[in-house]
Amino acid sequence: MSTTSVTIEDLRALIAGVLETEPEQVTDGAHFAHELDIDSLLMLEISTRVESAYGVPVNAVAASGATTLTEMHAFLASKLTSQTPASPLIRPRPLSDPAARLFLLHHAGGSHLLYRGWAEHFPEDWELCLLEAPGRGHLQALPLIDDCDRLVDYFHTAIAPLLDRPFGFFGHSMGALIAYQLSRRLLREAKPLPTWLGVSSYAAPQGEAGADSRPHLMADGELRAWLRNGGGSPPQLLDNDDVWHKFAPVFRSDFKLVDTWTPPRSPEPLPVPLSVFAGVHDKLIDEDRLLAWRAFTTLFRGVERYDGDHFYLTTHQQPLAAAITAAMRSAAP
Repeated sequence: MSTTSVTIEDLRALIAGVLETEPEQVTDGAHFAHELDIDSLLMLEISTRVESAYGVPVNAVAASGATTLTEMHAFLASKLTSQTPASPLIRPRPLSDPAARLFLLHHAGGSHLLYRGWAEHFPEDWELCLLEAPGRGHLQALPLIDDCDRLVDYFHTAIAPLLDRPFGFFGHSMGALIAYQLSRRLLREAKPLPTWLGVSSYAAPQGEAGADSRPHLMADGELRAWLRNGGGSPPQLLDNDDVWHKFAPVFRSDFKLVDTWTPPRSPEPLPVPLSVFAGVHDKLIDEDRLLAWRAFTTLFRGVERYDGDHFYLTTHQQPLAAAITAAMRSAAP
């Protein structure tokens, strides 16, 4: 990890997450014990999270003697000069010379596990790249990202070296938004574009804010009921208070990312074939909003519906993989 990646803001957010307070409460010079009231157990939790997030040896943070955010940041910056950061890329079947790459992006509150088992349904010479947002899975110790542009930046840095052959994006729900924005960024920077873009269970952007619900602002009970209605969230997560309180910050952060993203008013249509996928019984998106994706591409490939709700794809892996494979192959120059 280079020193430029050790930002004081990310460190501030990580500590605030442990303290369950707002980042601005963790000021640069506030003494951990005296002003922030961090006892030995909380300090141990912070040290463990920091060590895991930045890959420094166990007990190194505690041994550093840092008593303020500024001191801890300086310590990390002095240590992290050549280490490699945890990557958001998971490659279930790594290949040295794949014929194509398919990047898969998960939904709000989810992780790369949404695509567990998918690799076996795709051609053997394709490499699947599952993208994991910070704050979950093996990136659990990293601060959550609740801004669309920042998450696009984060993923763009990770995938840039892998765009040296035909590639496609497939994103489900929030992942569809990120896949679309990644494509727009590549177009804006005159970088290689995806051969094909697949958006799943996500409505086409609206130029002005509509009457859609804003889940990140919902009260706790209302948010849990909304997730139950949408389907896909297991009862053990929504009904068990201890489990819910562990995962609720991830949901709220991801929903804030979606809710606060400002759609472009008159976006340039992507010169990329675009296919839309959805569940027949999805209660969150109507047909018109799915068809509205037509305006965002010069090569609209239509809407494919599968039996199921917002998370139809969990029970249609094989036919969906076949449809994606066919779409990417037909789109190849």
